Amino acid sequence: MNTLNTTINLIFNSGLLAWLFYFGFAVGKPFVESKIKHAKTVQQKELWTLLQRVSVTVVDSLVGKDMTGQAKFVEAVTQVQAYLANKGLHVDMKQVQAAVQSAYELSTLTPTIDPDKKPTQSTETKKVDNVNNTQPVGTL
Repeated sequence: MNTLNTTINLIFNSGLLAWLFYFGFAVGKPFVESKIKHAKTVQQKELWTLLQRVSVTVVDSLVGKDMTGQAKFVEAVTQVQAYLANKGLHVDMKQVQAAVQSAYELSTLTPTIDPDKKPTQSTETKKVDNVNNTQPVGTL
């Protein structure tokens, strides 16, 4: 028992305990900070995914409404912001607007345009040039 008391007093008096605490914090602090940073990144990613899903749902719900495009956009932004506020999530208005714009571009409200496809003329506006409507003649 006396040896145990002497060892404990030696640890306290020599500063070994203080050095162990310092070493533990020096090694543990970057590890804990990296875990916190990772958790915040995952949380932000999930929040953005939720924001996109809510935006798509709101934009799709406004497809058949008799409103102008700008009014639909404002209504969608307002509904998404209200939903997130009800859930206790605070997102910057510009991010909400960007998500709604992205959802609008993916929705059925926006026609799909293929940039490689050339516009075709309708049958009424096609002009037919029959002046030289002959087949080329080849030689044998």
